[in-house]
Amino acid sequence: MEIPPGDSRESRDLRILHLNCPVALLPKVSIFGSASDRELVLKMYLVNDKGGAIALMLAALSFLGTWPAVLTLLEQRGRLPQHTYLDYSITNLLAAVIIALTLGQIGDSTPEMPNFITQLGQDNWPSTLFAMAGGIVLSLGNLSTQYAWAYVGLSVTEVITSSITVVIGTTLNYFLDDRINRAEILFPGVACFLVAVCLGSAVHSSNAADNAKKLSGSSRNYTSKTCNSGDQEVSKNLPDKDKPRDLEDGGWVSGFNLNTEKAKAGTAEFLIQLENKRSIKVIGSNTFLGLSIVFFAGICFSLFSPAFNLATNDQWHTLKHGVPHLVVYTAFFYFSISCFIVGIGLNIYFLYKPVLGLPRSSFTAYLKDWKGRHWALLAGLLCGFGNGFQFMGGQAAGYAAADAVQALPLVSTFWGVVLFGEYRRSSRKTYVLLVSMLFMFIVAVGVLMGSSGHRKS
Repeated sequence: MEIPPGDSRESRDLRILHLNCPVALLPKVSIFGSASDRELVLKMYLVNDKGGAIALMLAALSFLGTWPAVLTLLEQRGRLPQHTYLDYSITNLLAAVIIALTLGQIGDSTPEMPNFITQLGQDNWPSTLFAMAGGIVLSLGNLSTQYAWAYVGLSVTEVITSSITVVIGTTLNYFLDDRINRAEILFPGVACFLVAVCLGSAVHSSNAADNAKKLSGSSRNYTSKTCNSGDQEVSKNLPDKDKPRDLEDGGWVSGFNLNTEKAKAGTAEFLIQLENKRSIKVIGSNTFLGLSIVFFAGICFSLFSPAFNLATNDQWHTLKHGVPHLVVYTAFFYFSISCFIVGIGLNIYFLYKPVLGLPRSSFTAYLKDWKGRHWALLAGLLCGFGNGFQFMGGQAAGYAAADAVQALPLVSTFWGVVLFGEYRRSSRKTYVLLVSMLFMFIVAVGVLMGSSGHRKS
């Protein structure tokens, strides 16, 4: 940068500092004071450019597509979903607190852009309630999917819930954001998601037929039994059939341990071993039950992002005159608080009143259950930071474009194939449909990100 020769030394130093300073560091200059009055202040870090927003959405896509695989792994190894979700809820809230106390506290608080601590004491209850409503529906959706993953499968569950989120949630966000996204790009992206959903349903149907054929030809003639030990305490000495399985035990079939000979992924024996090791019994279950849970979760997911949008932008003008909008970090904190309360409350209830044939447990049994706890805690951090990054990107580029993270089935399907052996030894038809679904999701996320606009300050 060329400095005009007539500038003073202080002016040249200030210009150089402004040029090389990070985005969050800007000089504050008093136009009425002398050079000695100049001081550096930190401004709250907010993403204001399209490139930064897309980077955040890609990170969110990776995190939000990975944490379901972690919870699925724990369930398939026999850990009760109630125990897992309680651990997950703790670190999910911790992620929001970390974001609020770091990014939300950087810099001086101003009337137009108060920091996190300042906003906690302001009269912004209408926006706070919108944020908490979003946390409630997200918690209900996440709570439902931990059962849906067992009944319908990780990949298909994520495809269906994501499609419902895009169709309903993205449309709502488009209008709430005053159409800052390019409609001629946005809605073809939504259409691409719908095509991928149809392909995903076909994948599920074809793979289910493949598995049924494998099981019908199995020499074991396995007949599934649903665990009906709802009135039994996990901590008691139960008959072998009803003993709780830990993460390392192989389960049981007719009194012998399935880990004596590990079956190859994709075989009938593998499916049988998995059924008897996992905590939720699914073979022979009602297909309508699993799909009902999935659709309920999808509707919940479609509502949390529009609610968060209303919390941070006040499109319905519910705040009093002069009260600033919630910054994204404060809104995310309130959002996560309600998510935590609902998740903890319902799962403590399910410990003593379990659903879907799961064994009864207790809070004491949960505290003693350390098998896989570190993985559940990791899942909570991934989900928490993933949601935070999604909202930060949405505040900059529009929440409709931020819903591109609903292409997370790309990531979940990858983990499903690598970790859980989904689609192993399936038919050629299933593989063709699977590749087609993944290709359409790649197109969909690209188109949706291409529609991102720039929110006016």
